Amino acid sequence: MKLRILVADDHEVVRHGLCSLLAAHAGWELCGEASDGIETVRKTAELKPDVVVLDVGMPNLNGLAATRQITKRDPNQKVIILTVTDAEEVIREALEAGARGFVLKSDAARDLVTAIEALQVGRTFFTPRVSEMLLNQLPTLTSREKEIVQLLAEGKSTKEVASVLNISTKTAESHRANVMRKLDMHSVSELVLYAVRNNIVQVHRPPNSAA
Repeated sequence: MKLRILVADDHEVVRHGLCSLLAAHAGWELCGEASDGIETVRKTAELKPDVVVLDVGMPNLNGLAATRQITKRDPNQKVIILTVTDAEEVIREALEAGARGFVLKSDAARDLVTAIEALQVGRTFFTPRVSEMLLNQLPTLTSREKEIVQLLAEGKSTKEVASVLNISTKTAESHRANVMRKLDMHSVSELVLYAVRNNIVQVHRPPNSAA
């Protein structure tokens, strides 16, 4: 079964370039395109793509606002934010909106395929600037609590967390509640932010070589 991708960018040339790049990947298919935020939200609901690649600077509804609407409707929807800037405010808003990936447009030819591959196997993908920005430390967690955070940040349900850790669902729910209370968090997207800050989930970095 092919991975279905929706590409949203208001610049037609850029959008077609992204579509060509992704369509060339074996096992992937472009299920739709969008040129503004409102259209992106609508097509995501209609087409139910596996991954949405979403530009920040779009008319009618910007990419961050569109991401918030998309993830509010379906918290499991995987969204990769594309942007020309790695400004701290944009990064933070993207994470808080529920994006699972963050790729600079200047690096899209190199990083976008890698980002989608990461999301395809339940990981996240953020440029190095994200980890460099998120230096503030939050409360320290135990090893088991970090395991819980990692699994939840990777998109696993409480039942799946219980299975992976070989504990009861009730115990997993208790751990999750304790972690959320300890960190004063109320959503999985906040846990992802914590996990990136503290290197609990893998932050993909581009290779040093030009090969």
